[in-house]
Amino acid sequence: MRLMPGTSRAVLIGTSSYSDDRLPDIPQVGPGLAELSRVFVELGLVEACTVLLDSPSTGALGRGITQAMAGAEDLLLVYYIGHGLIGRAHDLYLGMQDSEPGSPEFGSLPYSALRDRVLDSTAKVKIVVLDCCFSGRAFGTAMSAPVDDLVIDGTYVLTSAPPNRKSLVLPDEPHTAFTGRLLRLLDGGIPGAGEYVTLDEVYRHLLLTMRGEGLPEPQKRSAKTADQLRIRNGVGTETADDLRDRVASVVARARETSWASVVADLADLHARQLRLLPGEHVDVLRTSSHLLFARAAAGDLAKSAAALDELAVTQHAILGGDAPDFLRTVFYSVICAGEVEGPAEAIPMLRFLAPSQRLALGYEHEDTCRTQHALARYLARVGEHAEAERLLVELVAIRERTLDPSASTLAAARRDLEVVQEALGG
Repeated sequence: MRLMPGTSRAVLIGTSSYSDDRLPDIPQVGPGLAELSRVFVELGLVEACTVLLDSPSTGALGRGITQAMAGAEDLLLVYYIGHGLIGRAHDLYLGMQDSEPGSPEFGSLPYSALRDRVLDSTAKVKIVVLDCCFSGRAFGTAMSAPVDDLVIDGTYVLTSAPPNRKSLVLPDEPHTAFTGRLLRLLDGGIPGAGEYVTLDEVYRHLLLTMRGEGLPEPQKRSAKTADQLRIRNGVGTETADDLRDRVASVVARARETSWASVVADLADLHARQLRLLPGEHVDVLRTSSHLLFARAAAGDLAKSAAALDELAVTQHAILGGDAPDFLRTVFYSVICAGEVEGPAEAIPMLRFLAPSQRLALGYEHEDTCRTQHALARYLARVGEHAEAERLLVELVAIRERTLDPSASTLAAARRDLEVVQEALGG
């Protein structure tokens, strides 16, 4: 079954923040909806996506859904990410900002209301995806009024969890577990499946992925031919090598301009890598390191420093103590510590790091030079100008041998040497 994107619409709904302390905020919701919007349009599934994030009331949300549905003749796709709540009749409610866990009837969106609104659409195919706890209750349970009447011709319902399971947000992942793996599958595609795959093929691969990781198993219910909807297979559209090159380009730009200016770019590339690669892949860990350092430069110093320390432990276990990526993460962590605690905290750690880099990478490696430059700067800040001068003289000589005369890092080393020599009276 092929559809015309020009008459297809997606309505992406999510709640990321909650007023009740018993419902923790889910910061992954916003990025997840943004990525879904990108993927659905890039794959040609829909022409347009409407994102309804943190709607202030059920009334406002209902109006937004109705408006966004207009013009959907071939496909209507409705996707929700947030907390799922169970009412007294054991039916499902979709969390909103003012939801109350004990009384979801107040301030939450009844799934039945969303179901009815979807059924009002004249679109030939209707897809509902629920990424929330207890989302399997959308199919009805023994103790609730049956809602299987949703499953009519041309309708497909996909949920992130069975009726009695909670959906998950895993540590250090940019998206919820279900949405993140769905995005990875849609972006990376199904190898060997051809140019197009069916909606049911996507479901089966997603089920195997989540089952293999011990995550709640997604559930689905379809009517007649809805599960045969064809989606362009994303395989080959973006490779790990492409992403690695793009990360390197962004890092080079950060070093020429500012790290704080590339946070969004690195976060996007990190999320894309996670859709193609496991979380402990060397490329993902490397981008994590750069991203944490960029966030530190943007002002999140203490939190980033702690996360860099944890990342260094992971990299050491996987890569070893002489791996360039591990040593670079240690450098980033030391710089954060130096800016939080002061030069006296960073200097001994940089003195320990520098010989390790010289042994593993060589004296002329850029990472080694970067550590030497940082050590000289911190020494100058505490008045140790003689040692700073010695390090900078050596650094300038190395960079004059290895870099283009116009290189910004060479110019910075020369400027710092002039400042130190002036302080020494030379």
